[in-house]
Amino acid sequence: MKISIIGTGYVGLVTGTCFSDTGVNVTCVDIDEKKIDNLKKGIIPIYEPGLEVMLKNNVEKGRLHFSTSLKESIDQSEVVFIAVGTPPGEDGSADLSHVLEVARQIGKHMTHYLVVVTKSTVPIGTAKKVKAAIQDELEKRGVTIDFDVASNPEFLKEGNAIDDFLKPDRIVVGTESEKAVKMIEKLYKPFLLNGHPILFMDIPSAELTKYAANSMLATKISFMNDMANLCEIVGADITMVRKGIGSDSRIGNKFIYPGIGYGGSCFPKDVKAIIKTADDYNYSLRLLKAVEAINQDQKSVMYAKIKQHFGSNLKGKTFAMWGLSFKPNTDDMREAPALVIIRHLLKAGAKVKAYDPVAMEEAKKSLGDTIKYGKDPYDVLIDVDALLLVTEWPEFRIPNLGVMEKLLKNKVIFDGRNIYDAEEMAEEGYTYYSIGRVDVKPS
Repeated sequence: MKISIIGTGYVGLVTGTCFSDTGVNVTCVDIDEKKIDNLKKGIIPIYEPGLEVMLKNNVEKGRLHFSTSLKESIDQSEVVFIAVGTPPGEDGSADLSHVLEVARQIGKHMTHYLVVVTKSTVPIGTAKKVKAAIQDELEKRGVTIDFDVASNPEFLKEGNAIDDFLKPDRIVVGTESEKAVKMIEKLYKPFLLNGHPILFMDIPSAELTKYAANSMLATKISFMNDMANLCEIVGADITMVRKGIGSDSRIGNKFIYPGIGYGGSCFPKDVKAIIKTADDYNYSLRLLKAVEAINQDQKSVMYAKIKQHFGSNLKGKTFAMWGLSFKPNTDDMREAPALVIIRHLLKAGAKVKAYDPVAMEEAKKSLGDTIKYGKDPYDVLIDVDALLLVTEWPEFRIPNLGVMEKLLKNKVIFDGRNIYDAEEMAEEGYTYYSIGRVDVKPS
């Protein structure tokens, strides 16, 4: 079976590579010639554990190809996935210009029956627009070629995308065609052998499912952050509260960890997009508007704690930051809480030294040389006023407190992810601030 993936971003690369690993002949297409040249050499533009090895393996075995020619790729394909970007507009809506341009190009060059699948995260009604764009180009050519359009949203977690694709909780497909159903079932058959369900439904429901899923997860995060803030006011411990509610099978213990706000390429964009879609239909998603507002405020919680400890005048202070990416196992800096905290500190006249295992080069695209970057976690601790733990990378979980004590000017830690034991920190002589727990000082 031969397929094409249009777009070699995060979703396109993971999708194409994983399909090729099951024996499917895959061509990934992009208009960026430099990116395609690099991919042919095994150089990938993103950080995702396991992806580089799998990609090189399938290129060597002749199952995974890269091209700048959409026409050549779809000539041999049975299924074409559209996996190009849908960046948010100023009003929160998803920009479909890239998706619809790909649809027009498919209409201009297709010569046989195709199943065209939207893999990009797109709002309700996009499949209709894709179908209309393809049909319009066919009519301009004066030809009649059958095709079907389907929606197949991705549910990939950055840092765990390979496993998510190969062992999906579910595969969601929206389509109106039995022919398309059979084609997609054939393509996904290797993933169904282990009992992973494929859910066929109408197209609008499939398009909405992606937004609804991410919005639910974002809601859980903002709910816990709101509860954490209340815990600090009333003297409760969010860790205990989390255990108390997480043991309820109706709630569960996933995505109920407090922190300094969600970020990344999905949750912020998708929450904004579904709010905008509802507004377009004259319906207000009041809960999600609150979720978004809470998240924006939560990104400034650590800065508020810093001012509480040091006072409003931070000029001349220097802070070490561990972690820059919005979560571990990715270099993604989009909507990262670290950016908000850093900008607050710089505006207040403070200096920042940061270390992240993989995201520093990506961070430089946004921050440039406004901060200093360290060669390792301890390099950034030299003579700083406090440590800020922003991203819970594994290598930060068991720090050498003895070494830290010799390097830090003040034994002060602001933990935005609650990864350290408060009592231990107090016993070791640290002033320790976390999220939703009582602040502790040296015992």
